[in-house]
Amino acid sequence: MRISWLLAALVVLVSACASPDAPARDERTAASAPAAAPDARPASAGDRPRIVFLGDSLTAGLGLQKGQAVPALVQQRLDSLGFEYEVVNAGVSGDTSAGGLSRLDWSLEGDVRVLVIELGANDGLRGNPVDGMKRNLDEIIRRAKAKGIKVLLTGMEAPPNFGQAYTDEFRRVFVDLAREHDVAFMPFFLNGVAGIPALNNADGIHPNPEGARLVERTLWPTLEPLLEKQG
Repeated sequence: MRISWLLAALVVLVSACASPDAPARDERTAASAPAAAPDARPASAGDRPRIVFLGDSLTAGLGLQKGQAVPALVQQRLDSLGFEYEVVNAGVSGDTSAGGLSRLDWSLEGDVRVLVIELGANDGLRGNPVDGMKRNLDEIIRRAKAKGIKVLLTGMEAPPNFGQAYTDEFRRVFVDLAREHDVAFMPFFLNGVAGIPALNNADGIHPNPEGARLVERTLWPTLEPLLEKQG
């Protein structure tokens, strides 16, 4: 078990992403495209249905080159297997669950078929109330499902400095939401990567290219059943 290493890494997780009060930026881009200007919209890739990754720096791919972030790796796998989806990277460094909720509507523009939710790390880092995080994630899931969008929720761990009770309650939020809404669930986005120096960038926080590939490989078995072959 590497839980102590994992939690130690999460003490400083995403602290390098952005200042806590920085406004969320519109960084929604196709996963394989260069980062867009803050007010840009993602370039359309024809009429392909979309998979949207709504997240923070772990989704955005902080410290990685274009094409190395998890959403871009998913796009590469989809293309190689003949799935006609466009992957949209709606990751914003430093974002919280509240920030993700605030930009949900434009994140779900277009023919979105699947929403992957990777939020919560910054809530845990700041010690935000767990009830508030759960309400935000609950609303994101509800609004996506109301549009007929399939949801994949990824879990996160809280740093240990707020106490064991907070850590346990934080972890339980993701488990409970996945069960209550009957959505696909990846219990921990950084499983097998957090706290392992060889799989993280020099900051010791964000996955390096090899770490991102492991995250994508771990995510794929949960994502694939949500997809349909077109044509």
